[in-house]
Amino acid sequence: MMRIFAAVAGALLAIPAAAQVEPYPASFHTQEIATNGTTLHVRIGGKGPAVILLHGYGETGDMWAPLAADLARDHTVIVPDLRGMGLSARPAGGYDKKTQGQDISGVLDALAIPKADLVTHDIGNMVGYAFAAQNRTRVTRFVLMDAPLPGIGPWDEILKNPLLWHFRFGGPDMERLVAGRERIYLDRFWNEFSARPERFSEASRVHYTAIYAMPGAMHAGFAQFAAFDQDAIDDKAFVAQGKLTMPVLAIGGEKSFGPMMATVMRFAASDVTQAVVPNSGHWLMEEQPAATVTLVRQFLDAHK
Repeated sequence: MMRIFAAVAGALLAIPAAAQVEPYPASFHTQEIATNGTTLHVRIGGKGPAVILLHGYGETGDMWAPLAADLARDHTVIVPDLRGMGLSARPAGGYDKKTQGQDISGVLDALAIPKADLVTHDIGNMVGYAFAAQNRTRVTRFVLMDAPLPGIGPWDEILKNPLLWHFRFGGPDMERLVAGRERIYLDRFWNEFSARPERFSEASRVHYTAIYAMPGAMHAGFAQFAAFDQDAIDDKAFVAQGKLTMPVLAIGGEKSFGPMMATVMRFAASDVTQAVVPNSGHWLMEEQPAATVTLVRQFLDAHK
């Protein structure tokens, strides 16, 4: 495990400084937190009520830097890399979102934080929902951005969208096809799911490609998608236990999920507010960071 961390760190140091994504404030620190049989790389900063930010595929917790900087003014901000992604450990299994929700519980336990707001994007939505459904009194407010939840609402119709072929793409042969071509594979996501691909900057592309090209990173990424069938089973069981009752903000990009994000969440939560970010595709924090930060900040402030 330590060899993987060292390899990732070495690769990132080799990238020219100009190719780095927006940094976190100097007041943030990183911590490796053992949880639920794995170890997550976690960024922590600020002071006040806790908020946890969960990233999605094609990025890491680095995506949240602008939002983290804003929220740290009056929140304790906790930003893990999900299991198998970013600088977190890459265990052989546990990529179903129910297990990863338990990873997040373990992070909060390790930090002695009883309750937190939750802000999520993409795969992070799925992990966040599983965490919230298993810890209904621990999540005070929940913001989800631009991705569906397996098994919930129009999931079966969403699966028919040809743009989502990657949900079924994986396995050893696919890993061999992508090996050494990680940038080509990831550019497909960043380009096709953007309103304007140039808004996903070259610096960000270089940064994330270096991380996803590390040993085991693509394997773990494919495992996130391969778990969707089990996630759908688990999510249906969560819904059967009752809808989430905390305030929920469902944000979609105008050129991506749009109001469908709120449609999905109304199957799983009883207090849902809808928001759409204009002139944005899927990559809200890359394409329209200021508008997205404003929406999140206003929602969390209004529901204190």
